[in-house]
Order: sequence, then structure tokens, then C-alpha cells
Amino acid sequence: MTRPLPRGVFLAVSRALTLLVMATASLLPAAAHAAAPQVRTQAPGFYRMMLGDFEVTALSDGTVPQTVRDVATHTTPERVKDLLARDHLEDPVELSINAFLINTGTALVLVDTGVGGFFGPGVGGQLQQSLQAAGYQPEQIDVVLLTHIHSDHSGGLMSGTRRAFPNAILQVHAREADFWLGREKARGQVDPKYFEEARAMVEPYRVAGKLKTFGGGDSVVPGIRVMPTAGHTPGHSSYIIESRRQRLVLFGDLMHFGSVQLREPSVMVAYDVDDRAAAAQRARTFAEAAQRGDLLGLSHMPFPGLGRLGAEGRSYRWIPANYSSGQRWPDAKVLAE
Repeated sequence: MTRPLPRGVFLAVSRALTLLVMATASLLPAAAHAAAPQVRTQAPGFYRMMLGDFEVTALSDGTVPQTVRDVATHTTPERVKDLLARDHLEDPVELSINAFLINTGTALVLVDTGVGGFFGPGVGGQLQQSLQAAGYQPEQIDVVLLTHIHSDHSGGLMSGTRRAFPNAILQVHAREADFWLGREKARGQVDPKYFEEARAMVEPYRVAGKLKTFGGGDSVVPGIRVMPTAGHTPGHSSYIIESRRQRLVLFGDLMHFGSVQLREPSVMVAYDVDDRAAAAQRARTFAEAAQRGDLLGLSHMPFPGLGRLGAEGRSYRWIPANYSSGQRWPDAKVLAE
């Protein structure tokens, strides 16, 4: 039979064990809370600004990975790599797909519709989500203007077998419609799939009596007029939006890769139907825009694709539009300290 410890010894041993446990506990890491799961998706993309009396909303259709060295022409892969590296980029570059919504107060006008499902799951296809997050429904669109009928600009016209914008009139340059819908002989090496995709997107609007074509310089909606910029495609069109002497020019695909083509505007892309004409348009319009200080919207500059050009010799720098929260401070004097 084991004899119990004397009370004094028992208390001394207990105190020693307590102190040992407390000392050891201070050396152990605190219990960690379970980490919150990562989301890994962006919020729907829209950015809103005022242009005079017009509300302009840039809409993100998402992005597409693009290996620039494979599609840039009149340059070399080594030069492309160097120009991208200056902006801490490397191939493939995640290229934005932007569209623009203009609310004039009397008409709701969408310029370009993104890629839809043409590039496969997870690539682009976010326009409808961004549109609705911005507070609008596709049924409210009165007019859809296309800069051109390439798939990443017209691919969102249809939702399955239904017109994605059922109440909208679709407007595009007459020569663009003739080229892609087969009424003008195709020139150059254009992949036949682009003609098939163009017909799949545009033909349902024509059949429904919703397709309207225009010529160069036409006013398509009060406050919005066409600036012909043929080259990238035969009927490529830019749009000049003006309200209360404020001006925004939507350039479409006059430029694809800012890090490359801003520094070397002579660089072309394999998607140009007439690459030399496209380069000439870029040289002319960029010089004019930089001189005027126009606010520009570009389809493939990083979202929201709004900014200005600063001339630097024969090159340009991109000056992103200053961010606005949309807040208004009437009769308030605001000081930054």
C-alpha cells in the first residue's frame, strides 16, 4: 500500500507543476482561427462618369489572355518582350474587353457588346452581369452601336437563340455589314470563321427588322456621331460623343496593346484586315486626340479604358482618367490637407 504524500509536500509539488504548465503554455502558439476562404473572382465591372448632361458607364466584359508576340506584326518577338517588360508585363497579357453605355437622357446607347461565349467558358462573357450591376436591364437598351463586327465586339448580341437586346436597333457602318455578311468580296487572308460568327450575331437583328446601317460622319443619335476609321476592318467606326462642350471619343480597336503600340504606333496586329490603313488611322487619330486633349475610350486598354494621350515625340503615354466616386459637393469648398 502506497502512503500518501504529506500535505506540505503535496502543496509544494502542485505549485511547482502549475508554474511549469504556465511557463510552457507561454511558449506555445496561440490557437489559430480558420482562415476565411479565398474568393478569387472580381466584382461585376462598371465605372460611371458624367459627360456634360450624358451619363457614361464603362462596362467590363472580362478579359482574354493574349500572347502579344504571336499577333503583333511589323516588329519582332524580342522587341515585344522588351516593351512589355517596361510595364512589368510578360506574355500572355490579360487583355481587357470593354464596352460603353451612354445614357443621353432620351436614349440608352450601348457601344459594343463583348465576346459573349465565343472564347469559351471563363473568358470574357461578363457584359450582361456588369450591365445589370450598373443598374440597367438589357430590355432598356434602345440602340446598339458596333465599332466593328469582330467577335469580341459583336459576340454579346445574342443569348442562345434570342437577341440579347430585344428592343434595340443595331447600327453599324454599311461597308462593315456588307463585308462580314457576304455582300462585298472579302479581301486579304481573313479566317472564314469570322464571317460565320458575324452572321450568327447580326443576321437575327436583320431578320427582325432591327438592323440599320449608316455612312461616314452620320449622326446616329443626337449627341453621338460617326468618325470613320477604316483599316482594322473595312467599316471600322469610332464614335464622338458630345454634351455641353465635353467630348469623348470611343476608338474601338484603333489600338490593342498599349504597352507596345503607344511606344511604337507603327506596330500592327494580325487581326487587321488592312494593316497599313489601320496604322495610318492610328497615326492620324492619335496625333489629333493628343493635340485636342480628347477623353478617349478604348476597347482593350485596362478597364475602364478611359483616358487621354500625351505626345512624347513619335510615341504616346496613356493618362488614365482621374477616378471619380460620383459624389457631389454643391457650394462646398473642399480642401486637401
